[in-house]
Amino acid sequence: MLSNYTAKYTKISSGYMGQLVEWPEVITEGKTLEECRDMLKDALQEMIRAYKEQKREFPIGRALIEQIPVEV
Repeated sequence: MLSNYTAKYTKISSGYMGQLVEWPEVITEGKTLEECRDMLKDALQEMIRAYKEQKREFPIGRALIEQIPVEV
């Protein structure tokens, strides 16, 4: 089954932090956005593998992200 997850990337002092919106335990960092993206995919695969081994259900990706403009 193919599922899509929503990644959130935040610029930090050492590069980027990536986290899945639907599965916040899947989190990583990388020096570049591309490195962070690759590491996040790896972290997701490892988490799925661990959940399957433990016979646990894992979150299905279905988040909707929307930016809301506001004047500050």
